[in-house]
Amino acid sequence: MADAATGALRRTLNLRRPDEVYNAIIDAHRDLNDDQCRAFDAGLILLLANHVGDADVIGEALAAARLSLNGGSRAG
Repeated sequence: MADAATGALRRTLNLRRPDEVYNAIIDAHRDLNDDQCRAFDAGLILLLANHVGDADVIGEALAAARLSLNGGSRAG
């Protein structure tokens, strides 16, 4: 369930085995060059966005990810 204070995006851990998922993502990138990694990431993001199926949640995730690039600050 989403946290109403932060919107529809779930921000609490929702994976039973997060380390295994992390390692699977890292392993999926093995032996890919930079261009292939970017293409892989884009494809994975689109598949997961389609699975989520909620433009508001996806927009909130995009904003949160972008914000994280600045260490959480809103300055860009």
